[in-house]
Order: sequence, then C-alpha cells, then structure tokens
Amino acid sequence: MTDWTGRRVEVEVGAVAHGGHCVARAEGRVVFVRHALPGERVIVEITDDKGGSFCRGDAVEVLTASPARVEPPCPLARPGGCGGCDWQHATGVEQRNLKAAVVAEQLKRLAGLDWDVEVEELAGGLLHWRTRNRLAVDRQGRPGFRAHRSHKVIPVEHCYIAAPGTVDQVVGKKWKPRAEVDVSVDANGRTHISEITEVRRETVSRRVAGSAVAVERAARRDWRLDAHGFWQVHPDAADMLAEVVAEWSGVKPSACAWDLYAGVGLFAAVLAEQVGQEGSVIAIESSRRAAEDGADNLSDLPQVRVFAGMVEQVLVDGDLPDPHVVVLDPPRKGAGREVVDAIAARSPERVIYVACDPASLARDVASFAGHGYRLTRLRAFDTFPMTHHVECVALLER
Repeated sequence: MTDWTGRRVEVEVGAVAHGGHCVARAEGRVVFVRHALPGERVIVEITDDKGGSFCRGDAVEVLTASPARVEPPCPLARPGGCGGCDWQHATGVEQRNLKAAVVAEQLKRLAGLDWDVEVEELAGGLLHWRTRNRLAVDRQGRPGFRAHRSHKVIPVEHCYIAAPGTVDQVVGKKWKPRAEVDVSVDANGRTHISEITEVRRETVSRRVAGSAVAVERAARRDWRLDAHGFWQVHPDAADMLAEVVAEWSGVKPSACAWDLYAGVGLFAAVLAEQVGQEGSVIAIESSRRAAEDGADNLSDLPQVRVFAGMVEQVLVDGDLPDPHVVVLDPPRKGAGREVVDAIAARSPERVIYVACDPASLARDVASFAGHGYRLTRLRAFDTFPMTHHVECVALLER
C-alpha cells in the first residue's frame, strides 16, 4: 500500500475543493493541499496518506505565488498550526471567490445545476468578528484550538478572528487539563464563559463568567437564549438572513408558514409578522432548551406554535396545517430525503433553505427537484471570513 506520509513533492495547484483546500496531482495521485491557492506552484509535505488514489498535505514552500496571496495575520495560520482558519493567506476578495467556486461546483456536481454564484461580504471585515468560540485545553491547562484533522491542541495567546470579549478573556489562565471552554459575547457586550469537563462519562459544565442566558438582537427584537446555544457567530448574520427570508417568503396575511430547525425562533418571528394574527406559524426545533427559549421569545405572537422534537418525527406525527411557505435551517448534514419528502408532500408554494454546507444544500436541492421544485434564487454570504465556511440561502419554487 502506498504511503507518502512525510514525503515532499512539487505540484501545480489546481482548483479549490470543498473543505478549505485545493486539488493537485502528483505521479497520478490526487493531493488535497492546504495553505495553497489555485495556480500556484508549491512544495507539498504529505501529512495524511491512507493509501489509494489520494492523500493530503500542506504547502510548506511557495515557488510561484498567486497574485491573491497575502501574509497571514496570525502566525499560527501555517502548516502544523491552528486548524481554525483555512484562507488567511488569501485576500478577502479571493476568499469569497474561492467559496463561490465551491458552492457552484457542488450545485453542478450534486444537483446538475449551472449557477453563477457570488459570495457577499458582510460589514466588519475579516478580523475580530466571531462572537462564539469553543477552545480545547491541553494537558498543561493551556487553552487553544485543535490542529487540522487532529486532536492536538495548539495553545494560543490571541485569536485574530475572535471578537473582543471572547478568546481574550480565556487565554492567559489555567484551565482543567483536557477540558473545553465555551466563551461568547452577546449583544449587550456581556461575556459568558463555561468550562466543560467529563466526569464519570457525564458532561459537566461549570459557569465561570456571565450567566446562563445571553441577549441577542436581530429582526428588530431582543432574544434571550442559552449563552452557549445556537446563534449565528457573525454579528451581522442573523439580521441579514432574516431580511432575505422576509423578502422571499411571499406569504400573505392569514396564511400558514413553517419554520423547521427553528432554533429560538428568529425566522418564525419574521413569518409571524407577515401572516398576522389570523395566520399561523409552525416552529419545530429538536433542542428542548432552544424550543423553550423560542416559546418564551415569541410569547407575544399567539399565531406561533412551537414544537420540541425531531423535525422528521413532528412532520409525520403532528397534526399540522399545510404551509404556503417552508423555511428550513438544518444542521451541517442537511435536511435529508425523509424531511424533503415530508415537506414536498404538503405542496408548499415556496421553500427557503438556509444552509451552512454547500454539499448538503446541493443534495437537498436535487431531492426537491425530484418533487418538482426548482431553484430560482440563491444568495451566499461570507459569514465566516478566513475559514472555508459559507452561508447560503436558496429559494425553491413549485
């Protein structure tokens, strides 16, 4: 079996691929290369080789640089360093171009669609945007982030993409070895920190700073939620996504709308304003804590009914009215065929799909196409600068 681990090869870097790397070829094998850009000629050190047709490596020397290459602001954004950022060595414009290429490639390969994708920049630039972080702790009690595709903890003294009031409040302190530390800063500028450990196979969370409840603001409302629960990590993302949902829903007063994977109810609130008190909004969320927070946040909107449970189960077991529009914001793995089939069976006029993974989005778009729904609009946002992640919103119409 071929094993190139530790070997260095010279390659011409090809197209970007999903996952924060580019594709190259060496001696007939595919090499997935990090820390490189399309068109460059680099020396790659192979870091992971399980045999077969491909292996993985890091660009350790750049022989011919791309015009879009820049010096990474963080000294740990390098081979063998922190695995949190993928594209610090590229300009902001190039980062968004790379992400657009990935979204377009996934739609073409998995959904058979040719789509011209543009990734839109959000306010605030490339640094100091991430309001929620989870750090690992090494055996010496030092906080840091894991290396790429590794459990190794890289201790940090600073994180260039973290918002003030997050990582800067954790570093320089000793933590329980092998613990994890959740830190967030909310819309009121309050920092919340919890140390998470495993005791006798049970997860134990110890609050260190702040409270159990964070306050966020979006869609002209205040939101109270678990300080370490799900909320968009970019401060402008929630408002932007809510605006797109409001623009695309097409829902009329007195109609019914569904908000699936509803979290604490952001999109349900937008839809509730549109359907009015004579209409109805069904919000389904698998996390009981988030569903309870959502019910509390939306208590002034009697047209909203919140269900706590797995989306696929509630869609089958719940006595739900047929929707005019369905908004869904599934986890990274996507909604899946069972949920897509259940939605299509109710024949909504429109489906608005919010996606944090282009491959999952493309697979589910293909499944919807099998039920007669076509992609009519797509917007993509750079809600995760310096990383390979991108947020998309797709409109599907029957």
